[in-house]
Amino acid sequence: MLRFGTAGLRGPLQDGPDGMNVDTVSRASAGIAAWLRDRCLGGGLVIVGRDARHGSAEFAAATAEVFAAAGFSVLILPRPLPTPVVAFAVRELKAVAGVQITASHNPATDNGYKVYLDGGSQLIPPADAEIEHCIDAVTGHIPRTDPGPAAPDPSILGLPAGTPAEALGEEIVRRYLARVTLLPSLIGGHQGFEGEAATRRRSEIRIALTAMHGVGGELAVAALRGAGFGDVLVVTEQFAPDPDFPTVAFPNPEEPGAADLLLGLAERLDADIAIALDPDADRCALGVRGPHGWRMLRGDETGVLLGDFVLRSAAPDSLVATTIVSSRLLSKLAPARGARYTETLTGFKWLARAGAGLVYAYEEAIGHCVDPAAVRDKDGISAAVVAADLVAQVKAEGRTLFDVLDDFAVEFGVHAGDQVSLRLPDVSEAAAVVARLREMPPAEIAGEAVSCTDMARLRGQMRTDALVFEGPTLRVVVRPSGTEPKLKCYLETFVPVADRDGLAVAKAAAAQRLSEIRMFCEKL
Repeated sequence: MLRFGTAGLRGPLQDGPDGMNVDTVSRASAGIAAWLRDRCLGGGLVIVGRDARHGSAEFAAATAEVFAAAGFSVLILPRPLPTPVVAFAVRELKAVAGVQITASHNPATDNGYKVYLDGGSQLIPPADAEIEHCIDAVTGHIPRTDPGPAAPDPSILGLPAGTPAEALGEEIVRRYLARVTLLPSLIGGHQGFEGEAATRRRSEIRIALTAMHGVGGELAVAALRGAGFGDVLVVTEQFAPDPDFPTVAFPNPEEPGAADLLLGLAERLDADIAIALDPDADRCALGVRGPHGWRMLRGDETGVLLGDFVLRSAAPDSLVATTIVSSRLLSKLAPARGARYTETLTGFKWLARAGAGLVYAYEEAIGHCVDPAAVRDKDGISAAVVAADLVAQVKAEGRTLFDVLDDFAVEFGVHAGDQVSLRLPDVSEAAAVVARLREMPPAEIAGEAVSCTDMARLRGQMRTDALVFEGPTLRVVVRPSGTEPKLKCYLETFVPVADRDGLAVAKAAAAQRLSEIRMFCEKL
C-alpha cells in the first residue's frame, strides 16, 4: 500500500492499493475520519481542495463524500487552487483537518493526498503512523454521500444564511488574497518603504512569471497586482493549468531547463525579476539578471535574502528557521540582526513548528514561509509578493539582489552551496547507499578530513535517515528522498572574506572547492 510520507500520500495513478485511485483516496479519508472521531473531533469542519492534475477532481469529490458520510461538515473549494489556500483555510476557519489533492512538482503520471491538521500545519509523528493504522483498519464498503448538505454554516464566514457552498469557497480565496496583498505594508511598510514614492517604485517593477502549467498563475498575478505590482508578464505556454506539463520533462523549477522559457521572457522584456511557481504554487524560485546574464537563484540564496528582509521589520528576538540540509548562512545572519535561529529536519511539517515567535522559515528546495501567522506552510504566492517588494526597495537604492548577496558574503564569508541528486531505479537503492556509507563513512572529502554524524542514531525529533559529514570548510548531508527514488546530497563550502577587495578571489576559491565536493558525491 501507499504509505504516509511528507504530510500524506503520493504515488502513480494506477489501480490497486499501491496507486492513487478512488479506492485509495476513499480508504485514506475513512481512516482519517476515524482518527479524528477518536480524538473527539467528529462532526468538525474539513476543508477539501485540489489541483488540476489527472484524477484530482474525482479524488476531491470522493474525499468530500466520505467525510460527509462520516458526519463531518465539509467545505469543498470551488475550483483547482494552490495548496497554500487549503493551509490558510484550515487556520482561518479553525477546521479540524484539510485535504489537498496534489502531487506538487511530481511527474504528470502521479497524484497525491496532502493532509493538514493542527491549525493548518502538515501532520507529524505520531499522527501519521496512527492514521496509517486507522487506514489499515478500514474494511468493507466505505459510505459516501452528497457533501452538499454537509456544507458549513455560512455564518462562520460572516455570510448570510442560504449562501451557496461555492460562494463560501470563493470567500476563502478572497480572504487569502486580501492577506497576501497586505504583506508589503506589513513587512516593507514597517521599514519606511511606504507612501506615494513606494507605490510608484512598486508600479515600476517589471515581473516575469511562470505557473509551470499549474494552478498558481491566476492567484499569483492577482496577488502581485493587488500589492501594487501592475507590470506582470507571464509565460503564456505555461500559464494555463495542464496536467500533462507539455513544455517540461519535470514540472519543477529546480530541474535543469525547466525555467528556460521564463528566463527567456525576462531577458526579452527587460524584467527586474523572474518568478517561477511549482504546479501547486507552494514553492517559489527567483531568477535575477547578473553580470553574465539571467540565472535562477538557489533556494539558499533566496532564503537568506527573504530572511534578512523579513527580519528588518520583525520584533526583537524573533525566530527564523531552516533545515539541516540548508546553508549555514542564516544561522550567522540571525544573531547579527538580533534574532533567534533554529533548524529542523527537512519539511515544513517541522519548520512550521520551529518555535514561538517564528517570523520566517525556508528550506533549500525553494520553499518559503514569509507569513506564518496566516499560512503555516510554504507558500509560493506570498513569497513572490515579498520578493517583488524586496526587489522594488533594492532597485530604489540603485542596487540588485546580487549586490545584497555580496554584502552578506563580505559580512559573513562566502557560503557556496549545491545539490547532487542521483536518480535511481528504486527507492530501496537510495536507502542502500546511505546504509553503505553508514557502515564505511569516508575519512575525508575533497582532501579534507571530515567527521560523520549519523542522524539515525539521534533521539527525539532530529532523528532521521541522514548522514552529515563536516570539516573545517565544508559540509555534506546525504539522505534518501522521502518522495522519489533519489539519493540527495546537499553541499556547502565556506571561504572567509577579509574585505570587499578579496570577494572575487574568495568566490573563485569556493567554486573550485564546491566542484571537488561535487565530484565526491557523484561517485557515491
